[in-house]
Amino acid sequence: MMLKRALEVRRLGRIGYAEGLELQENLEREVIAERVRDYLLLLEHPHVFTIGRRAKVNGVLASPDVLKTIGAEVFEINRGGKVTYHGLGQIVGYPIINLSSFKEDVHLFVRNLEEVLIRTMADYGIESFRIDGLTGVHTREGKIAAIGVHLKRWVTTHGFALNVNTDLSYFNWIIACEGEPVTSMERLLGREVPISEVEERIVGHFLEVFEY
Repeated sequence: MMLKRALEVRRLGRIGYAEGLELQENLEREVIAERVRDYLLLLEHPHVFTIGRRAKVNGVLASPDVLKTIGAEVFEINRGGKVTYHGLGQIVGYPIINLSSFKEDVHLFVRNLEEVLIRTMADYGIESFRIDGLTGVHTREGKIAAIGVHLKRWVTTHGFALNVNTDLSYFNWIIACEGEPVTSMERLLGREVPISEVEERIVGHFLEVFEY
């Protein structure tokens, strides 16, 4: 008989990137040691550029002086992918889940994260899709969600970033994955979208797709 899988969702609001990273690391250790429950963290970061394992050194175009002017930090981290931006008006999702109790397939895990976001976009009448060979969720106007994950003993960290009411000008300061254009829900819909409402949709679809 398959054991029931428990998911604890934490909607944390706005927290600093370093604080979010520390929380992920603490929960990762807990899930690896105990494997009692999984977590989904939903939050918003102040302006920050993160450099993944596949990024080039010059992926952040802003000088230290410019970074200070625009109020952005830079972090080098252990997730997959290249350089991305997190900031205000963006929903960042960190699933810290034990794939051993689901399916030990990192590619399937990433496709499932994309599926959660594609279903969420469909709730708002936004047509979104995958592009072969690329990671993330795309629209005809550009990429709307980035995905980069890390795996340790089949426990996941890092995750996705969905542009809801995001100031897209910050993407001009990085060489984003494959250099594709970016967009947001606000730009596509022509109106600001309540963050809490989108989070509710994400949680519902996450439970469905990951079979909690």
